Amino acid sequence: MNGARALIETLADCGVELCLANPGTSEMHLVQALDQVPKMRSVLALFEGVCTGAADGYGRMTGKPAATLLHLGPGLANGIANLHNARKAGTPIINLVGNHPQFHIGFDAPLTSDIDTLARNFSCWIKSCSTADTLAQDGADAYTASLRATPGSQGQISTLILGADAAWGDSPGRAKVNGLPQRAVVDSRNISLIASVLASGEKCVMILEHDGVRTASLQQAGKIAAKTGCRIMSGTFPGRVDGGAGAIDVERMPYFPEHILASLAGVQHLILVGAQPPASFFAYRTTPSRLVPEGCQVHTLARIEENALDALQQLAEHLGASTSTAKCFARAELALPSGEMSTRNMIQAIAATLPDQAIVATDSGLGNAAQPACQNAAPHTWLSLTGGSIGQGSPVSTGAALACPQRRVLALLGDGGAAYTIQSLWTQAREQLNVTTVIFANRKYNILNVEYGRLGVTEVGPIAASLFDIGNPDIDWAMLANSMGVPSATARSAEELCTLLNRSYQQPGPFLIQAMC
Repeated sequence: MNGARALIETLADCGVELCLANPGTSEMHLVQALDQVPKMRSVLALFEGVCTGAADGYGRMTGKPAATLLHLGPGLANGIANLHNARKAGTPIINLVGNHPQFHIGFDAPLTSDIDTLARNFSCWIKSCSTADTLAQDGADAYTASLRATPGSQGQISTLILGADAAWGDSPGRAKVNGLPQRAVVDSRNISLIASVLASGEKCVMILEHDGVRTASLQQAGKIAAKTGCRIMSGTFPGRVDGGAGAIDVERMPYFPEHILASLAGVQHLILVGAQPPASFFAYRTTPSRLVPEGCQVHTLARIEENALDALQQLAEHLGASTSTAKCFARAELALPSGEMSTRNMIQAIAATLPDQAIVATDSGLGNAAQPACQNAAPHTWLSLTGGSIGQGSPVSTGAALACPQRRVLALLGDGGAAYTIQSLWTQAREQLNVTTVIFANRKYNILNVEYGRLGVTEVGPIAASLFDIGNPDIDWAMLANSMGVPSATARSAEELCTLLNRSYQQPGPFLIQAMC
């Protein structure tokens, strides 16, 4: 057995079931090993950013890491944008990055680069000195590290950089699986402190992120809110949150800093559960970066790396809230819209047609704007753009469909973000994934027009306008989808959008809707 085979068998024994691959020459022994270990499914993507984004979507839905197989430093570099998003989401991922053998690196061949430096931007665990003897154990350690919650925004991404000599060399065999890491439990004294704050009668908001917005955690937070009158709020872009009818009624933090400050006006205590203090997405001259109201005290119930569910359960018991009834979203009869393709009509069409247990992945302002309307629609799971790097929505939807083939996935994309990783459609067609993609074709980077004005620029000159405009030539998304094997159609009215959405949900496989707006 060589090192590559021992590695893949060990990862499969650990529970890694999926490898998203875009390999090259230095990874051929790993490709051979994947061929020999069929219990790990191998899926090809035509661009590394699709591999990494799909691994993100898969990990958010399963809680388990997928592996990526990437070709040296340039291949890893192509995937970094979506690894940044995955780091912010706290998604477990294992990157397998090929490298030259040690004896070849000193010759500065064309693909030689400092892969470790690239990996430090998003990895909580890196190893680049594996040998054929150690490679299997290194894989087991990478798996363990990807499941260990880390402080702050370090994330849960392991990157194993393996030289070709480690892959082709003789190995003693696969390694034993390590024990699974456990989250730290919050001290009971902290529970008592937070309970006294909530019982004080002062205005409190509980901000929940990461482990704090899991369904079980939100159920406990909802009971605490019902008992004490505190508000519960997620961050602006939670990695994964279940919503819709029957889900816990949780506010979502606004996007712009002045709106966040307005929503927190008069609040005397912020209680963080798997979250960090709110901060502005971008810096502006006229607003603070730290968005905590003056005089407001910030408390931490559970840090990102701690067990938020256990902390909330302890807190509910301490407050006598265990039997309280949490407020949930109620289902409403949503009428199908008609008329022109306005923002309001498109949002209503998405909410009114949303199928039960859909998974929604967003990568656009309009897609994110649809989230509040969908809270009174069918039960669903929402996957947000966590790190702000566009080009996430289509790959994440691909990974979510690989993780949950029985559920329909809806990708809501702006045409700007869609252009980054449109190769996802090819993988969706090849694997026949149940993904409905809606591309809002307004032919512009619309958010940049908004931000330009917010920075005090009142006149947009011709050069600036050209840098925000992605028309001339217009991209025909329907034709592009067809060329990659994905059926498609164009909606020019609200009625057509509703018809096409329903049509896509009723047929298996991928479908793309170009929404002219």
